[in-house]
Amino acid sequence: MRAVDIIAKKREGQALTREEINWFVEKYSQNDLPDYQAAAFLMAVCINGMEREETVALTLAMQASGQTLDLSDILPYAVDKHSSGGVGDKTTLVVLPLVASCGVPVAKMSGRGLGFSGGTLDKLESIAGFNVNLDDDEFRRIAREQGLVLAGQSHDLAPADGKFYALRDVTATVPSLPLIASSIMSKKLAAGANGIVLDVKVGHGAFMKTLNDARDLARIMVNIGVDAGRDMVALLSDMNQPLGNAVGNALEVAEGVETLKSGGPADFREHCLEVASHMLKLAGQGGKWTDLDQARAQLVDNLVNGSAYDQFRRMVAAQGGDTTMIDDVSKLPQAKITEVLTADKDGVVTAIPADVIGMQALYLGAGREKKSDSVDHAVGLNVHIKVGDAIKANDPLVTIHANDDSLIESCKIALKEAIEFGDIASPLPLFYNVITAS
Repeated sequence: MRAVDIIAKKREGQALTREEINWFVEKYSQNDLPDYQAAAFLMAVCINGMEREETVALTLAMQASGQTLDLSDILPYAVDKHSSGGVGDKTTLVVLPLVASCGVPVAKMSGRGLGFSGGTLDKLESIAGFNVNLDDDEFRRIAREQGLVLAGQSHDLAPADGKFYALRDVTATVPSLPLIASSIMSKKLAAGANGIVLDVKVGHGAFMKTLNDARDLARIMVNIGVDAGRDMVALLSDMNQPLGNAVGNALEVAEGVETLKSGGPADFREHCLEVASHMLKLAGQGGKWTDLDQARAQLVDNLVNGSAYDQFRRMVAAQGGDTTMIDDVSKLPQAKITEVLTADKDGVVTAIPADVIGMQALYLGAGREKKSDSVDHAVGLNVHIKVGDAIKANDPLVTIHANDDSLIESCKIALKEAIEFGDIASPLPLFYNVITAS
């Protein structure tokens, strides 16, 4: 085969065969093809798209470019979740202990954040001593003994995706649904899950701005998983305003702990229960938890009786974390400065653009603009309002947590300009659709 022939075929809008896709991915991952040919291939896909069979072939080829994690010796059924990211999205911290507390072990590899706030690993590293860098033996031992482990990617999973993604980022080929879907799913499949719940965000603070685009992406990813022999479900969830209240690493850990102790913001708690219910239903195929109401009832019980929090605490201890910091969240990193932005007048909240909230948290130091940046675990925002809330003048809107007082005023100005008020507004939905194999 020749790369130029494959590129030309896709340029003309023709479907590539599995053999052609496998050959191209293998050659590029082994550095046998130059970046300029890979860039041309990506642009052809971006312009002409891919059929279902092509997208599945691309995903499986990228998955096969590295190691595949086999968890069958420690987990009878591996269930995983993936969120497309967002502002205040700390769901993994709550959902995984919830699911594990029901007797469904969860062994998850997660990542660091790039953008609004830190990723799950960055949030967990707000807890002193918490070790996210586990070798394979440690990862498996903790999963087996504790029923829950959450660590960084220690395996060489889907390295071809890393190469392609770096090229997409500089060739204007990121916004392609087949490329986005295959990138996400190649890593999920390589991580060894039998069942996967996808939480696809839509709105101002998400990569997918419209419901139609989010639905299309979710359907493609569900189809990929099904064709690869996995059990799949995708939830389309709102990201037009922050999820929960906290945006920032230690702030989000504190909110997650509060939720595991049967408190926390109502929207965040409900979101976690929904995602966890779908995970339990997948894990109970044909047996226990055959419906979502049954699963949810068990999850609510485990929040109230403390077993979900106990599960999280045991994981923190097993991975070297200081459990006193979650027993008393005031011991987590604290910012030197806190200032409260208040309302100028009475009104109803009509908009809290999640992207603006996220960018202000980033400017305070809670996130990264490039991978080499460090994060400040203490800083961030607590947003005290939701769309549809009626407020009075001088009510608190946002608490700013900062370590640099020179950033406070510009943050206040940006937030005041972004948050909108009117006479009436309906609360935003948490979820829009559930997409399954059928």
